[in-house]
Amino acid sequence: MFNPFQPVELIEVEEYCRLPDKFRQKRRSDWSDPNRQGAAVECFLEGPSFDRAGNLYFVDIPFGRIFRIPPGGDVELVAEYDGWPNGLKIHRDGRIFVACYKHGIVEVHPDSGKVETVLGSAYSEGFKGTNDLHFASNGDLYFTDQGQTGIADPTGRVYRWTADGSLDQLANNVPSPNGITLSTNEKTCFVAVTRSQQIWRLPLMADGNPSKTGVAIQLSGGHAGPDGLECDADGGLVVCHIGLGIWRFDDNFLPTHLIHAGDTARFMTNIAFGGPDNRELYITDSVNGTILRAKTPFAGKQMYALQD
Repeated sequence: MFNPFQPVELIEVEEYCRLPDKFRQKRRSDWSDPNRQGAAVECFLEGPSFDRAGNLYFVDIPFGRIFRIPPGGDVELVAEYDGWPNGLKIHRDGRIFVACYKHGIVEVHPDSGKVETVLGSAYSEGFKGTNDLHFASNGDLYFTDQGQTGIADPTGRVYRWTADGSLDQLANNVPSPNGITLSTNEKTCFVAVTRSQQIWRLPLMADGNPSKTGVAIQLSGGHAGPDGLECDADGGLVVCHIGLGIWRFDDNFLPTHLIHAGDTARFMTNIAFGGPDNRELYITDSVNGTILRAKTPFAGKQMYALQD
């Protein structure tokens, strides 16, 4: 008989790549002052995502940089601009989009390094600070608008920007909406709600609107709460829990695995599946400026950017 309290399997990470010293200059920035309590920082990495060619893209929030690691190559600077890039995802046609705290949703042109805003406001109202994004198979873009929201200001928002250009607000009462993804069947939108230590579940009706939004997972502990998340091929959910590691929950939202860094202090914020059979998890260690890797017994959901 199935035991819902089965022991959690532990998986330890390894270091895959370190941001080279030539890209590190410890200093304060307008982003780090409020978000890192005035501390000087070398970088704060986020938003890992693979393109069709196997290039791993990621961002550096405080200094407005987009990086790329080619297969078997070294870290390359793709773009640098006046913004705070956070989540990064790649459209099925290969275009690269970023949720930028300053500018909304921007597109990155990797050949020229040009970054341009494609959605800078919602009905002429500026965003609070967009955080993460996810593409549906039909090209619709789901994204979170987090800003500085939290328990005392539960006004974070979740949007869908459809392929035909319409913008729908799916929620406007979220205390710090962060990572976002869709279930493997695309009938549910999951949102990591950092400051309330929750994963919200937004069931999507036939017309695309959410109904009976609720809490799928209640977390506790750690330094903050859930951050980046992604579904696996079996309908499970993989969640970055800052200060603890990365949980894998099955399709009944019970924990099965914990990906951890042993005794090493890591700040694991976001993830992307890759590698052979999509069974490797690539993780941004934001504060330390490294990309970590873990080999997993579960495969990631196939991202539509990688499909023909």
